Amino acid sequence: MINVTQTFLPPLDEYTEYLHRIWASKWLTNRGELLQELEVKLCAYLGVENLLAVSNGTIALQIAIKALGLKGEIITTPLSYVATVSSIVWENCEPVFVDIDKDYLTIDETKIEAAITDKTSGILATHVYGNPCNVEVIRAIAEKHNLKVIYDAAHCFGVTYNDQSIFNYGDVSTCSFHATKLFHTGEGGAIFCNDSDLFDKLFYSHNFGHKSESEFFGLGINAKISELQAAMGLAVFPYVNTIISSRKKIVDIYDAALLDEQVKTLKIRSNTGWNYSYYPIIFPTETDLTKTEKALNKQNIFPRRYFYPSLNKLPYVRYMEMPIAEEISKKILCLPLFTDLAPEDTNRILEIIKSGVV
Repeated sequence: MINVTQTFLPPLDEYTEYLHRIWASKWLTNRGELLQELEVKLCAYLGVENLLAVSNGTIALQIAIKALGLKGEIITTPLSYVATVSSIVWENCEPVFVDIDKDYLTIDETKIEAAITDKTSGILATHVYGNPCNVEVIRAIAEKHNLKVIYDAAHCFGVTYNDQSIFNYGDVSTCSFHATKLFHTGEGGAIFCNDSDLFDKLFYSHNFGHKSESEFFGLGINAKISELQAAMGLAVFPYVNTIISSRKKIVDIYDAALLDEQVKTLKIRSNTGWNYSYYPIIFPTETDLTKTEKALNKQNIFPRRYFYPSLNKLPYVRYMEMPIAEEISKKILCLPLFTDLAPEDTNRILEIIKSGVV
């Protein structure tokens, strides 16, 4: 069976070495030495000043919304994973959708200002598939209208834009360390913020609001990551460059084979150092997609319709017509992409796709 992704697992003995340290310390959670070691290594690798590891990428978004004090309406994208929008609703805000760019698939920055009202408090945009939004224009819009910016950068581990980490953009950026991501801690995520005062608020927010054992800065929640998760991250970390380079080789094979086909591939924004996190293709029609998907499934190959349906169609949001996102979400399919995907399997996938696309 070939799934859309496969979790990278480090050598078991290397993970076990970290478990021995946990057993020796008898410290399983509450920001132990392994977690602190992981955060230091990740800050250095990613080129960021502040990084707070948390239990998952969704809670990272929720904490960001809460810490920034966002109320009322939050402008967001209809093409992302459901957590982007569900986090907004969960924090009692209303998502206001702005359609996407047909090439980059990120939020269309030229349409944001038209969606701003006197109830708008922020923008929550996704660097979808690790492809950066137009952060310069979004920053200018936010400054003009006194809005906060959160970037859902769940797919962006290792991505750079204009020669710096994509996590350095926005008031807050978040990332996922889920098992499906190229860097992972099994379950987990991270929050990034360059403002030291805001980072302090994010920090205490993820630990019940504690100032000390018996004092509190303010309202908080439990979003801490355990030492067991940190151990997985530390064991995976030495292989990050290998993971990214192996994925690039597969992407290069896909790119070369699909160059003259009717399917459309993702256009990466200029000045981006991409991480090869996903490989989406857009079919001419939804019928072409479903036909190809069934043919792949018959061969025990399981791509994924990331992201379908478009989020403006969720049952708990106000529907707003998003023609581009709705059309693309029907026709987009992410192909298998992971470290151990064999070249012969990659070629088999491509043969099936080519045979089904007119």
